[in-house]
Amino acid sequence: MRSLRPLANKMRRLARLRQPGLLDLAVDSWEISPAEIVDVPPVICLPGQADRITRTEFASLDTVLRSLDGDPATPMAATRGYLLRDVDFVDGVLYAGRAELHLRARSRSALAHRRPVRSMSGALYETWVGNRWFGNWLLDDCLTYRLAEDAGHPVTSTPERGGHVPRYEDLLDMSPRRVGDVHFDELILFDDHPNNSGRLARAQDMRARLLKGRDPQPNPGVFLYRGRSGDARVLENEDELAEKLHVHYGFRVMFPEDHTVDELLDACGATQIVAGVEGSQLNHGMTVMPPGGTLLTLQPADRATTAMKLLTDRWQQRFAMIVGPGTAGSFRIPWDDVRRTLDLIL
Repeated sequence: MRSLRPLANKMRRLARLRQPGLLDLAVDSWEISPAEIVDVPPVICLPGQADRITRTEFASLDTVLRSLDGDPATPMAATRGYLLRDVDFVDGVLYAGRAELHLRARSRSALAHRRPVRSMSGALYETWVGNRWFGNWLLDDCLTYRLAEDAGHPVTSTPERGGHVPRYEDLLDMSPRRVGDVHFDELILFDDHPNNSGRLARAQDMRARLLKGRDPQPNPGVFLYRGRSGDARVLENEDELAEKLHVHYGFRVMFPEDHTVDELLDACGATQIVAGVEGSQLNHGMTVMPPGGTLLTLQPADRATTAMKLLTDRWQQRFAMIVGPGTAGSFRIPWDDVRRTLDLIL
């Protein structure tokens, strides 16, 4: 039997009719962690850094600039769970009633789909950004996994991934049921974005799981190379900065792709600073760096972002940034800016 939900939804969009969000169709919802007022610390940066920004990523310039100052009384929403019924999951998209939610890019026509033969119930913890970026999978989706686990049946459409992912799943005791196209008789979803106390506690639980049985030794800092991997952020003098951080401050320099998860966790588990070009490779360090540690991000002027500050706030760490002249395809960070920013951190 074929479903015309995708076509009907497209026609409503073309007619500019209001479409409900998927969570609006929940038959039940409940609070997992309450809303609260939290103290969000400011960004650590040198005077004049904001003036260097020519373009921002993931948020408007105004939003990025506001985040630099922090806010000691930030409203933080509750974490909630939602129960839906009669949901089709086809080609990376959830369809329920007049709503749909995309978890990955479609691979085929979306005007209609064949209703999946396979039926089940479960709790889904994956997100679009987690499927797109390794760092969001690790520091966002893996936290939501614990909620899905409590609900009883964690499921994901993400196939087994390579690289560092299998070891993280092993260390975090993650054993989801992996599904393709499927019909959910009942599906539990989560609004798990707010950095409330419940999510902060799960972040520390994640750190404890990753460090279980380890004895990481304190060190001044770890520089995690980005190199030419992932979306372009080419720091032309990355080698120079890494060497000076090693020689003058005792930083350990690592290429994450050349090291196992265990080696990265041992190196970063008791460090004071994790530094490098802003990007997912830094998340290896952030997952286990102690509360109070600092993430130092090096960023091009045309791709400035404080998105990772949401993560350091969650892990109770500090966030620092240096904006360098140039573009994401080629930028430089003056050593003096690094030295003076470290003076602010230490």
